[in-house]
Amino acid sequence: MPKLELLPLKDARLKSATGKRAQIMREYLGYIEQLKAGQAGKLQATAGESANAIRRRLGAASRLAEKNLVIKRSGDEVYFWVEASRRRRARKPGRRIKSAK
Repeated sequence: MPKLELLPLKDARLKSATGKRAQIMREYLGYIEQLKAGQAGKLQATAGESANAIRRRLGAASRLAEKNLVIKRSGDEVYFWVEASRRRRARKPGRRIKSAK
């Protein structure tokens, strides 16, 4: 009989991914995990990759890490940092009701 083990979805996705994309994702998760409060990271595009690819990979890794990342690009350099969490007010969908006069 198989043994069931429950684990977070993030871990399951990371461990079940294989190939070059999984290796890249682990690399970018490592970059994000190195950030401490008040720190920013800078990645510079090298030959064979673009700043847009770096932005896209950082965004995917931040969603997997469940961190709100700010990503800014300046030429071939990409800056990123963890944004302080701000609570957003939940809005009700639809139009506002006009008040009766």
